[in-house]
Amino acid sequence: MDDLDARTSELDRAHVFHSWSAQGALSLLPIAGGQGCTVWDHSGRTYLDFSSQLVNVNIGHQHPAVIAGIREQAAVLATIGPATGNLTRAEAAQRIAARAPGGFNKVFFTNGGADANENAIRMARLHTGRDKVVSTYRSYHGNTGGAIVATGDWRRVPNEYSRGHVHIFGPYLYRSEFWATTPEEECERALHHLRRVIQAEGPESVAAILLETIPGTAGIMVPPPGYLSGVREIADQYGVVLILDEVMAGFGRTGEWFAFDAFDVKPDLITFAKGVNSGYVPVGGVVISDEIARTFDDRVFPGGLTYSGHPLAAASIVASIDAMESEGIIAHAKKIGTDVIEPGLRALEADHPVIGEVRGTGVFWALELVADRATREPLPAALMGKAKAELVARGLLPFIADNRIHVVPPCVVTADEVATALTAYDEVLTLLDKEVS
Repeated sequence: MDDLDARTSELDRAHVFHSWSAQGALSLLPIAGGQGCTVWDHSGRTYLDFSSQLVNVNIGHQHPAVIAGIREQAAVLATIGPATGNLTRAEAAQRIAARAPGGFNKVFFTNGGADANENAIRMARLHTGRDKVVSTYRSYHGNTGGAIVATGDWRRVPNEYSRGHVHIFGPYLYRSEFWATTPEEECERALHHLRRVIQAEGPESVAAILLETIPGTAGIMVPPPGYLSGVREIADQYGVVLILDEVMAGFGRTGEWFAFDAFDVKPDLITFAKGVNSGYVPVGGVVISDEIARTFDDRVFPGGLTYSGHPLAAASIVASIDAMESEGIIAHAKKIGTDVIEPGLRALEADHPVIGEVRGTGVFWALELVADRATREPLPAALMGKAKAELVARGLLPFIADNRIHVVPPCVVTADEVATALTAYDEVLTLLDKEVS
C-alpha cells in the first residue's frame, strides 16, 4: 500500500465516524482522485465507478465546466446568507424550474435530499392543514427526523421519533404483496391498497403521499404503467398533496430530466439533490407548484437553513445543468441504457441462473440475485459480500444493496466502459453460480 493510502486509512480509522456502520471492523478503500467514470487511489490503481458513489455523480468526476463554475464563484463571493438576493442562486432556481412541468416556478434550496423531503412534508402539512404522510415500505427518503420515518426500510425502526407517518406496499411484481401475476394486476391491486389505507386512516387527516418516482436504494423498481397516474387520481380525490422524490432518479439518471417525465403524472412538490450538481457541493431542494407557493405569499414559511442557496452550490448547479444541456448528457444516458446497458444485462441474465430479475432504465439498473430462481430466495448476505469484494478486486466499484447489484454508472459512461463492467460482472456471477448450484 502507498504511504498516502496507509496514512488515509490510519487517520480514517482513528478519527472518522462513518454512517450506517459498526465502526470497529471498517476498512475503507482510499480514493485520491477521479475523472469521468474512473477514480484512483494514491498508488495509482484505478477503479471504474459503477456506483456513481451514492448514485449521485451523474455528470462524472471532475467535470471541467462544473469545477470552473465553482472556482469562478469562489473568486467573486464564496458565501452569502439566504436572506439576500444572489444572482447565481436565482439563475440556479430558474434553470431547475425550467426543467419542471408548467406551473412550477419556485425552488426552495436545502443542503441535500433528506432536508428537501423534510421541507416538502412541512409544506404539504401547512398547505393542507393535515398531518399524516403516506409512503412505501420499500423506500428511502433520507436521514433527518421526518424523512427517516417516511423511509420504509430497516433504518426507520431505530429512529421513529416523528409523528404522523403511515406506510403502504408499492408495486413490485417480482415479489408481489398482492398475489399479482401481471403488471396490470400489480398496478390495480397496489392502487386499491393505497386507496383503502387512505380511507382507513381518514382522508381528512392525510396531508401527502410521498413516493420515489422510481424507488432507488430499495431496488430500482420501475412502476407499472398506470400506477403513478392512478396515485395522482387518488391524491386529487382526497385533496392530498403528491410529493415525488427525485433525489436519486432526477437529472439524467433515468435518461430524463425528471424520472416522472416518462410517466403520465404531474406532482405538487418535487424534491431533488444528488444529480442536480453531481454532489460537487452539498445541495438539494424542493420545486414548488404555484398553488402551494401561493400559500406562503402572505404567510411566513417556518423553515430555513444557513446554507440555503449557497452560492458555490448554486454555481455548480448552473454549470452542471448547462453542461448536461450543451453536451447532450441526458439523451446519452437514455440511449446508452437502451442500446448498451440493457442488452448487456439481459445477456447476463440469460447466462447466469443466480440472476432472478433485471430491471431499470437509463443508467439506473438492478440485478436481483437469488439462490434459487424457482423460489426466488434472495442470495445470502455472505455471498453478496463476496460479490462486492470480487468486483473491487477486478477494478470495479459496485453499488450493493441487500441481494442486488445496482448498475448505476455516471450518465457520461461510454460503451467501452460498460463492456469492461459487463466482463467483471460476468466473471463474478460465474463464481456465484457455482456457489448456489
